[in-house]
Amino acid sequence: MKKLKLITIIQSVLITGLVLFIAGVLLVKKVHQETAPASITQNEQADMMSGTNEKKIFISDDGDELWIPVLENVPVCKYQADQYVTRNNLTYYTENQKIISKFGIDVSGHQEEIDWPTVKKAGVDFAMIRVGYRGYTGGSLVMDEYFERNMQGAHDAGIDIGVYFYSQAITPEEAVQEADLVLSVIGDYQITYPVVYDWETVTTAAARTDNISTETLTNCSIAFCERIKQAGYIPMIYQNKRTSLLKLDLTQLTDYDFWLAEYRDRATYYYNYQMWQYASDGRVPGVKGEVDVNICFKDYTNPEHEESDENA
Repeated sequence: MKKLKLITIIQSVLITGLVLFIAGVLLVKKVHQETAPASITQNEQADMMSGTNEKKIFISDDGDELWIPVLENVPVCKYQADQYVTRNNLTYYTENQKIISKFGIDVSGHQEEIDWPTVKKAGVDFAMIRVGYRGYTGGSLVMDEYFERNMQGAHDAGIDIGVYFYSQAITPEEAVQEADLVLSVIGDYQITYPVVYDWETVTTAAARTDNISTETLTNCSIAFCERIKQAGYIPMIYQNKRTSLLKLDLTQLTDYDFWLAEYRDRATYYYNYQMWQYASDGRVPGVKGEVDVNICFKDYTNPEHEESDENA
């Protein structure tokens, strides 16, 4: 009987301990749910890495979760999620409740004929217009068939203009060739926004750029931008979040403005950028179908303007 009574006491103690443990776990979970943010920005993710003094950036790549060390001397993004506003389906950035950004679209022959006066009335401040592209298999240089019409139409409508070239360069020499083509056709137009190097990974087919190295792509970007800068224009690099973090040496590109492509309500890119392409399925009166829509945080039309310390 004594042995049975002892077993019963031990069972009671174990059950009581288990109940207390489960209650503690539930309490901790409840507190965490009440105090944790609804969503964690990439900047917060970088700051929350534990077990090391080295900050890291989170990125999901083909289903794998990667943590990439933060680069020193590369300016960090300071834009605040609660300072964005949407008016008439257009998104802007504010400071002290005042809009300080510009709204723009980027277009090519894919949009075909554009009613530029209607685009202007819709609230578009600037347009980034494609000059041309390099083929991703043969590597030929091709002019955009709507380039001249878009340039003249945007200009006549009073819309500020920048241009971009879709690159598939695999050497710095090819990147310079692309820059020279751009420079040969934009001289007769008033360009107030940047001249952009738009190198993109081809995901739908085999491409000549498939095996390009980080070193080569970085050098191609520098070669294009330096050629543009020498001609007196503002160079800029366009890139999506994944490729910029995994295929560019950003420490060598801090002299150039950056145009981020990240399609979501709020960007999670860790480093600074001057322009953000936040959607590819925008709708703007005057443009048939979908169009890329952008926020520009920098006033390129004002030579005296500098980004505020908060966003530098």
